[in-house]
Amino acid sequence: MDRIASALNNEPNTVTGIAMHIVADENIPLLDEFFGEFGRLTRLPGRLIDQTALGDADVLLVRSVTRVSAAMLAGTPVRFVGTCTIGTDHLDLPGLAAAGIEVASAPGCNARGVVEYVLSCLLTFAEQSATPWQDRTVGIIGVGEVGGRLAAVLQALGVKTLLCDPPLAEQGREGLIELDELIAHSDVISCHVPLTREGPHPTWHLLDGRRLERLRPGTWLINSSRGPVIDNQALSAVLGQRPDLLVALDVWETEPLVDPALAARCRLATPHIAGYSLDGKLRGTAQIYQALCRFLDRPASLALEQLAPRSGAGQWQLEPGTPPDWALTRALRLVYDVRDDDARLRAMLNRVQDEQESREGFDRLRKEYPLRRECNLLRVVTAASEPQLARRLLAAGFDLGG
Repeated sequence: MDRIASALNNEPNTVTGIAMHIVADENIPLLDEFFGEFGRLTRLPGRLIDQTALGDADVLLVRSVTRVSAAMLAGTPVRFVGTCTIGTDHLDLPGLAAAGIEVASAPGCNARGVVEYVLSCLLTFAEQSATPWQDRTVGIIGVGEVGGRLAAVLQALGVKTLLCDPPLAEQGREGLIELDELIAHSDVISCHVPLTREGPHPTWHLLDGRRLERLRPGTWLINSSRGPVIDNQALSAVLGQRPDLLVALDVWETEPLVDPALAARCRLATPHIAGYSLDGKLRGTAQIYQALCRFLDRPASLALEQLAPRSGAGQWQLEPGTPPDWALTRALRLVYDVRDDDARLRAMLNRVQDEQESREGFDRLRKEYPLRRECNLLRVVTAASEPQLARRLLAAGFDLGG
């Protein structure tokens, strides 16, 4: 901390002779805008950040692909690690705490993007099965930042939801059920849990072969949390026997390597981009900037509202008499269509020649991800005589312009 403080006071860094050095994942947006004032920035691919790269670094900023442990930081001056993501399973939290290293994450930053990913999966499965998605019972596993927001949106749209979250149940949260009960009564299952291997409620292979075999006929299964939450080998075997199941996987047990056989059996397959809206990534950067300012005991002089771009925002005007369900579907598709990401991943898998090319292709899809904004950036103009339409659009998160 003394070294970081001296750098910010423009005193020479005793090791490098320069101001604070920040090493960051190259896929974090607005790095210069938020962190340029602190000193020198070094951008690296997330999977290539290692101990060697941190030899004179004071701060490390990562996303979910970089695993950070106390051993990795041993012998480096790093005293602050910020992950611009909602999850922290890639961080050795106990080890970093024992080493006296401050850790910050960005809870909830990409929750809205994941909600819109799930909604797009529901729209697609409804089209593929000729079944109205709003008539199905959606079981949500994990009711934290993402699962809780998904439940709120679905309930506002009139969709029946079942909720499972053992840690919250132990804290006295009402309205929660056991996982096996949720599986028995859900037409759709969406996973939103962190990845844990130990403790009273581990989530590694939470959906194992036994539970997958007990899915109701015609179940829609969506995983946008962490790959190993579902036993991928067991899932592939079950799908080989159960063509009635519709599965969307955004996360993979062996990523960045995707099992092409499993991908072929999934109705939707995407490269870990459920929360990859620009807005979610921008919020993550802003939250870590604020956390670093608190760590350094200095005021935050920048706000996301000052820096966020408007590109991708727009307006859509609906004429009186527009059917509410049609308008909701079209509006959601305008903002995000999961079928585009599914097509890009499948094209990559069909093109590569070996596992190394597949890994590189997976990371390239994430690095070169196209512009994607969230529902609130699309203003939908409706007639004052259409209150039902307005209620549905507001429930889904669209801006109706007051």
